[in-house]
Amino acid sequence: MRKYILFDHDGVLVDTEFWYFRAGERALADIGFALDKDQYLHDMGQSAGTWAQARAAGIDDQLISRQRVIRDAYYQGYLRTEAIEIEGVVETLAELAEHVRMAIVTTAKRADFAVIHEKRQIMRFMDFALVREDYRLPKPHPEPYLTGLKRFGATNDEALVVEDSSRGLNSAVAAGIDCAVVHNEFTKTHDFTHATYRIKTLAELKDIILNTG
Repeated sequence: MRKYILFDHDGVLVDTEFWYFRAGERALADIGFALDKDQYLHDMGQSAGTWAQARAAGIDDQLISRQRVIRDAYYQGYLRTEAIEIEGVVETLAELAEHVRMAIVTTAKRADFAVIHEKRQIMRFMDFALVREDYRLPKPHPEPYLTGLKRFGATNDEALVVEDSSRGLNSAVAAGIDCAVVHNEFTKTHDFTHATYRIKTLAELKDIILNTG
């Protein structure tokens, strides 16, 4: 039985992927640029995202830096006002906590992560959370998940990663860790060919943990 679960965060434990996109879309619309969602999803899988299209269109980095600050403010506004809970997450974590130790490995920035967890119960089930500032190279590089393993003192075969994006899946695969991809409507078009498991909800994790070596 596996002893550790390393969870991605956005789209897995909280339903924030769309709102991050929406904040960037809105910030770019403020300067007259329309962000294409399909291209954004493709860029996201390559560890790019909001600003790749703008740069390709010739928008300079100084303006992008200004709009990035505006995007971050829009995003935190959404985090505070929109319903981002995923049904059943807290209940599932409570059940899993009886069998495994758990942590979060996310590309979310510390400030956004703090806003999300001001009034939520998720962190009480976690040994720790690694946010973007806690490692050098982002997903799909293996460093985030390798850092999580090191923090636990675990081997890769003792752990399971839970992801919702191809970027995160590729990070787990590169780290040599089996990965369960949970369905997320926003990232459903990503390539999940190399996932060890495909699940509809986190509730299915209990069977994976108890019934696999």
